[in-house]
Amino acid sequence: MQLARYRGLDGAPAAGILADDRLLPLASSNGHTVTLSELLESDDPAALAAALADRDAAPLSVDRHPLLAPIDRQEVWAAGVTYRRSRTARMEESADAGNYYDKVYTADRPELFFKASPHRVVGPGGAVRIRGDASWNVPEPELTLVLNSRLKLVGFTIGNDMSSRDIEGENPLYLPQAKVYDACCALGPAVTLAGDMPPTAEIGIRLNIHRSGQIAFAGETNAGQLARSFDDLIGYLGRDQTFPDGVFLLTGTGIVPDDDFTLKPGDEVEIAIDGIGVLRNPVERGNRPSKGG
Repeated sequence: MQLARYRGLDGAPAAGILADDRLLPLASSNGHTVTLSELLESDDPAALAAALADRDAAPLSVDRHPLLAPIDRQEVWAAGVTYRRSRTARMEESADAGNYYDKVYTADRPELFFKASPHRVVGPGGAVRIRGDASWNVPEPELTLVLNSRLKLVGFTIGNDMSSRDIEGENPLYLPQAKVYDACCALGPAVTLAGDMPPTAEIGIRLNIHRSGQIAFAGETNAGQLARSFDDLIGYLGRDQTFPDGVFLLTGTGIVPDDDFTLKPGDEVEIAIDGIGVLRNPVERGNRPSKGG
């Protein structure tokens, strides 16, 4: 089962069951709007969604009711250097600190960092940004874990961890600036509940970047190439931290464009992950800093 957020009949966000590009609305017994977070917090999200499904309502078309990012008030975190390709890329972009990326790839403790608050996240069709003060920018397609407030893995979605490689490469201490800014993350198109995902080794991840009607870059990997288990990442994320509203955890990327590639405004990033679907986002540039600012 897939759960989604969408623009409801009254224009407000609503939650529903997504199947074959059609949405089945949910209706609670007391008439209040059901949120995606409520479903994910339940002991059995699939059973609750099925019980709340409005069988009298006609299915809605996603063309008329656009899908929104499947996030309410959750934080978004990310893991880094979890694929060999990512380790190599990080070492190449940061000559002075490349050894640290090599070490973290094999260390017991993973690299984990805050990625986005909900207002910095865009959904399907929303524009992701490249920083106005960066010159080397790439998308990072990532299988994303959906965790409830008890840090139970309840589902998966697609994440795009937009990154400014020149800023991080200049100094690893600039990581927050390379990673965290407005429209720095895309999530969607929906949450596939954990029990309905393929085995990890069978989850293919594909990236296509479209530019002027052509494929400017294409790459693929497989979630089975992850150097760390989901339980390992979740366990470290939950050390001395609580997430009252739940949390999304991007698990790292195994697809990194060549060093001579950078995103341009007008590009479209297309990420496909088996068991979830396709997330598409146009690219725009953020505001360039003023002189001296």
